[in-house]
Amino acid sequence: MSRSGQPLPDFCRPPRIAAVCGITQLAVVLLFLSPLGVHPGGLTTFLAASAFAQWLALSAAVLLCRLGPALAGLPLPLASAVAATSVGTVSALAAWLLYVLDRESQYRALQHLGAVQFSLGTALMMALLCAVMLRYFYVREQWQAQVKANAAAALQALQARINPHFLFNSMNTIAALVRKDAATAERAIEDLSDLFRAALGDERADASLAEELQVVRQYLAIEQLRLGARLRVDWHLTEDLPLQCRLPRLLLQPLFENAVLHGIAPRPEGGEIRVTADTADGRLRLRLCNPLPLADEPAGAGHGHALASVTRRLELYYGGRARLQSAREDGRFVTRLELPCD
Repeated sequence: MSRSGQPLPDFCRPPRIAAVCGITQLAVVLLFLSPLGVHPGGLTTFLAASAFAQWLALSAAVLLCRLGPALAGLPLPLASAVAATSVGTVSALAAWLLYVLDRESQYRALQHLGAVQFSLGTALMMALLCAVMLRYFYVREQWQAQVKANAAAALQALQARINPHFLFNSMNTIAALVRKDAATAERAIEDLSDLFRAALGDERADASLAEELQVVRQYLAIEQLRLGARLRVDWHLTEDLPLQCRLPRLLLQPLFENAVLHGIAPRPEGGEIRVTADTADGRLRLRLCNPLPLADEPAGAGHGHALASVTRRLELYYGGRARLQSAREDGRFVTRLELPCD
């Protein structure tokens, strides 16, 4: 969205200034490609017109950047009219100065209409371009804001989901520990509280990798109380892991819960979850390996919902720059997560 309280888009950012220059240059190209063009000429004339247009575009961008705070209290139509008029006035002055100062160079080919006509024509063209750009950037920013709002709402809804059976099992385990091991029960309550705070109590849509790994370790500690030696975790994390990398909150925990519920808990002998994580080319790569479901459990049972939920959150947060894959490899269920760490 526009900056707080400002009806106009923000033209102080370099990408926006570059867009203004690009749109203005496109207008010059269309003018010279038009079969009705009134300024025929070769490459020299085109380059001269392009240079003048870029001068006007940069002046307009700087002017709109400076006008933003001054027009903050005006209604959008009035603010847009003032901005377009200001750009047209500055463009008219620039065209008049060019006409007066440049009397022998290639710019004379653009000035056959006379000083007044050349200045007014330039002013009208830049004012119209300004109005179009203001409308385009405003609509685009509103659309982006709506997309972000929808994505944030979807992320919060997805991250708020947590398996109620895990809560019931955890509370039963803690209740059994209260009398025989109060200290362990207290730590379990703290871990459970932190886990649910991460899921429900924080309005932020993301967290650091360090925070996400801590949530996973707390979750596994709680499950360890219930499963005991049946749950084994083998960690392989590289020393240069980017622990400050941002990722959607509570993204990793469902993957580990999936591994425990369908690869470890159903087996009387339990099993091992093997975790490897490293980085390559600025991307975080995490690999989760756990036993396959038992033969009497349908293939892929229980895995689909958790993986689909994580995949959806990756799409909302990264827009196609991250991926989640799962497959059966060498008698084990392998989940691979790869995402950028900008």
